[in-house]
Amino acid sequence: MSSSDSLDTGLALGDSRAIDDCWNRIGIHGDKSCPLLADHIHCRNCSVYSAAATRLLDRYALQQEDLHGIAPAQAQADVVTRSLLMFRLGEEWLGIATRCLVEVTPMQPIHSLPHQRSRALLGVANVRGALVACLSLVELLGLDSTGSSSSGARVMPRMLIIAAQDGPVVVPVDEVDGIHAIDERTLKAASTSGTQASARYTQGVLQFKGRSLRWLDEAQLLSAVTRSLT
Repeated sequence: MSSSDSLDTGLALGDSRAIDDCWNRIGIHGDKSCPLLADHIHCRNCSVYSAAATRLLDRYALQQEDLHGIAPAQAQADVVTRSLLMFRLGEEWLGIATRCLVEVTPMQPIHSLPHQRSRALLGVANVRGALVACLSLVELLGLDSTGSSSSGARVMPRMLIIAAQDGPVVVPVDEVDGIHAIDERTLKAASTSGTQASARYTQGVLQFKGRSLRWLDEAQLLSAVTRSLT
């Protein structure tokens, strides 16, 4: 299913009251009168579309949790899931709790700042007219910045807007897989496996979709983000 199909399906399930599906009215699937089309070519490149996609993916995960409730109560009584956003930096896949995620946006130019005190601070990016601090997760997490990994399909680098203590910050990532509901038992097993001991700001390592995924400790990571900005 394409991202466009996913959005249309989500709206058909009742999200249209909360989300303005402008792509169906004035965008690529409508009369094409949207003034932003000249810059973005297609609605999927627009931050409005990306924001709607993120909200719908999160809702879809929650809807799947509701559907599980239809199963026999005995089998489902102890099943609790946590919603994680999966993304890639170089060759490494990571997951972070969606509760600290504000939005996923297309890449924006990063403007460097003179006399920067933090190696992790890349500069600032313009997010819908507001300048937002831009940080390198590669630097914060101590990752190898030279690696690169993809399935061979065309991927689109993105920026994650994260809710830090003193306001939002943006972090560039190489690829976003989406939002997934993970069984709490799987996360508990990953956090007690001991494989994360040497990994910075990491709660555990789990296998997901054939990948080794680092589950980030958002509290420690957001604390590091705050320190990088002071």
